[in-house]
Amino acid sequence: CDISGSMDIYTKFILSFIYGFQNYYPYCETFLFSTRLNHVTRLLKRRIFQESLKLLTDNVLDWSGGTNIGFAIHQLNRFYSNFLKSNKTICLIFSDGWDRGDSSLLDSEIRKLKRQVKKIIWLNPLMGSKDYQPLCKGMSTALPYLDYFLPCHNLMSLYNLSNIVLKIS
Repeated sequence: CDISGSMDIYTKFILSFIYGFQNYYPYCETFLFSTRLNHVTRLLKRRIFQESLKLLTDNVLDWSGGTNIGFAIHQLNRFYSNFLKSNKTICLIFSDGWDRGDSSLLDSEIRKLKRQVKKIIWLNPLMGSKDYQPLCKGMSTALPYLDYFLPCHNLMSLYNLSNIVLKIS
């Protein structure tokens, strides 16, 4: 989940969904990113969402910073590839796609990720706007590698996501 400044207004809403996913699926791993990747699965294993949210905000240092999606995916590919199973892993990326990083790094790293997972689902809260077009650098770079490109701006969009995940898992 992208926790950069441009995602601030969506972060708590999306994290509550991720919290539910994390606590329902036993083999779910959660990462947050802005300028770097943060593995936060253990911080979400709590009974109360507010406790997890407090732990996340206390422990993730680049909250509301810039965005470097390519570097975050590079860190996932390099340090956490043991979590990725090509026939089982469904990778959900929650991000608006606004990226300050190198688009060639994003292109090569998301291509590597695509080969390591069953499906990549990118969830963009901006898709809730009828005028949205994926023109920003990060989004247009990632788009060719995605199996699904979906909105995540309201409860219905997250409900639809859960149905898709059930169907493909």
